[in-house]
Amino acid sequence: MKKDIIAFWGYPNIDIINKTKLEYPDAMWLDLDIDYGSPDIQMTPNNYCVIIKNIYNNAYHFKDRTIKILAPIGKDKCDSAFFVSEILKKDGFEVVQTVFEDKCPDINNLSLPISKADIPLKQKINLITKNIYERKDYSHLKQTEAKFGFWGVPPNDLNILDLFPVGTEVFGWTRAVEAGYPGDFEIETYVKEGMPIVFFAQSFCAKNQLAKYLANKHQGLYIDIDNIPTNSIKAKIEAFLTLR
Repeated sequence: MKKDIIAFWGYPNIDIINKTKLEYPDAMWLDLDIDYGSPDIQMTPNNYCVIIKNIYNNAYHFKDRTIKILAPIGKDKCDSAFFVSEILKKDGFEVVQTVFEDKCPDINNLSLPISKADIPLKQKINLITKNIYERKDYSHLKQTEAKFGFWGVPPNDLNILDLFPVGTEVFGWTRAVEAGYPGDFEIETYVKEGMPIVFFAQSFCAKNQLAKYLANKHQGLYIDIDNIPTNSIKAKIEAFLTLR
């Protein structure tokens, strides 16, 4: 028998996560941001953020098993997520809208054992996103002084992360998620001066504005990817990491 699903996107308010886990201890948690190969139901324009497309496709594909959807709609996610949440409610989903815009009291003393760990970048991103609901302690991970950085959100195609050296440090929204403050602008925009950093945003996402600005300011590499990265984009990343 297949388990019931608690679906979510982004980083829902932690109090609501904890409450939901107590209410449904046996449910499976499903991150709607991720591409599971669900059928494309064409709910968005063709030229639109693929992560939002994933949310729609996954939500409708798993609708019969989904108990409720935890839906961040504030600065901790994006305006598009608010529209998705309202549309899903109209189509019969139980949607709990959350806003998690708390500010970190001291960004100089963050606990970031995954972002700074001496492990592959793809593994880091997977651990950070899963830990939104798993809440495990990763303080045992070996830390490293990274030579390169990755700024941004988890790419739709995580395989692009295999291009980066082991130990690459995580910055941007993903770093803010590990810190526990997904809506903190200061954490999201923080980078290490002098470190070669790839600034990534999903195509058609508003974060491209921020990624481009930061890449220009810090002499980094700005890239945006619609879905699957082209050979040209891979070559740019490889050249940047090699030459820097």
